[in-house]
Amino acid sequence: MDIAHVASGTVSTTASDRLADRYATALYALADEQGALDRTVQEMEALGRLIDASADLRRMLQSPLIDVQTAQKALRAVLTGQGFSKLIMDFAGVVVANRRARELRAIVAGFAALVAERRGVVVAHVATARPLSPMQEQALRARLIEAGYARVEIATTVDPEILGGMTLRVGARLYDTSLRSRLQRLQYAMKGAA
Repeated sequence: MDIAHVASGTVSTTASDRLADRYATALYALADEQGALDRTVQEMEALGRLIDASADLRRMLQSPLIDVQTAQKALRAVLTGQGFSKLIMDFAGVVVANRRARELRAIVAGFAALVAERRGVVVAHVATARPLSPMQEQALRARLIEAGYARVEIATTVDPEILGGMTLRVGARLYDTSLRSRLQRLQYAMKGAA
């Protein structure tokens, strides 16, 4: 099976999640076929951390001014320097060759979500106005386990716009206890009473 063969094709550019899922599924299938799934999972996590930590790499991936060959060479040099496998370097090269470099971080996240799903791990996406303390995260994990999510992984983000409280998304379910949404509901209720 060839990465370029699996990942190529026409995908709507407005469907970035579907695009990320498609590439993630192709990489998962190829890594599984080659018996390199565990290593690929570790390397994709490392790639996500690398993209998050390097502003220069993010700029290179996001820039429409850098041609495909230059971007491929630069990315291959970075990945080689970091000790990534040929599979990951080839995969990243295909992503860049298909002019999807901007989507590489989303593809990494899509791969992590796919791995979690296949391994029976539920990912709870939590957004708070301030970072959760380890104690708060532990309490949240305990509540999720009580709610029936035995194998849960918590992905936290900080969003100051929610003002306070939190939003929690597990699969298709959204629990919104943010101060912003409470104020919006109060505003709608007051408009209805007037």
